[in-house]
Amino acid sequence: MPNRTSPRTPARLSPAAPRPVRGGLLGGPAPILTSAVMWGTTGTASSLAPAGAPAATIGCTGLVLGGILLFLTSRGARAMIAAIGGRERWLLALGAVAVAGYPVTFYPAVARTGVAVATVIALGSAPVFAGLLAWATGRGRPTARWARATTAAVLGCTLLVLGPELAGRTTPLDLAGVALAAGGGLSYAVYSLIGGGLISDGHPSDAVMGTLFGAAGLLILPFAPFVDLRWLGEVRGAGVAMYLAVFTVFLAYRLFGYGLRRTSASTATSLTLAEPAVAAVLGVTVLGERLPAASWCGLAILGLGLVLLTAPVRIGARRR
Repeated sequence: MPNRTSPRTPARLSPAAPRPVRGGLLGGPAPILTSAVMWGTTGTASSLAPAGAPAATIGCTGLVLGGILLFLTSRGARAMIAAIGGRERWLLALGAVAVAGYPVTFYPAVARTGVAVATVIALGSAPVFAGLLAWATGRGRPTARWARATTAAVLGCTLLVLGPELAGRTTPLDLAGVALAAGGGLSYAVYSLIGGGLISDGHPSDAVMGTLFGAAGLLILPFAPFVDLRWLGEVRGAGVAMYLAVFTVFLAYRLFGYGLRRTSASTATSLTLAEPAVAAVLGVTVLGERLPAASWCGLAILGLGLVLLTAPVRIGARRR
């Protein structure tokens, strides 16, 4: 199936990247974490689709509908496209390809390695890719605190998602599936970094995210005649598609773009590791799933990593 720091946020990579903000936690991490909560409902919502609906098609349908809706409701999108120069247009085009590339790589990875492994590799690699890309493009060097917090979050995510498989897994991993999942993490990091860069350069966040996701939706749309969309004709199928489009794309990425105005892309990708935690809690409370002790330990470690990313920095440390 399927993804940023203020002067007060401890994991900021670049002093010049995001704009200064007041409000501490509510200034940056809160919109990102809210987006992660919405994304964490994707699996539960998709499970309510009619039997036989392909998981990849469900996710891509949500992206197309939500992306186009995001573009049509973004007030400054058309004006921004007309005003920007050639370099920024190329960046937008690359970001749209990266957005469209996420489902193209992630869903085949799920088919090859399973949901758990693909989720860990994609979400766990995204913050690492984002930090390295930010460093390579001159947007800032990862701090020690960001590295510690992200390591804890990735470790916790791994234990949480792979907990049920750690004891009894005997089949070898599919290397092609692992590569595809890492490609999904790279896609997520690329469009997050491009979106964050354009927003920090002064472009409206809703215009940037609307253009990226609207263009990505148009890139995927030509493949519609080649997939089975009969499930959309059922009431449940249409309801699931609309929920994914409105909540996990339209609202989630509008909030995500708002958060990118105040949070570095590398920190934002780390914060969205909250997504599997939300999915796991929903699985237990809504779908009646059971988590082993290792998964509960992973949930606690993941929570600690997120706290380290969002906790205010002491004034003296911030000045240094």
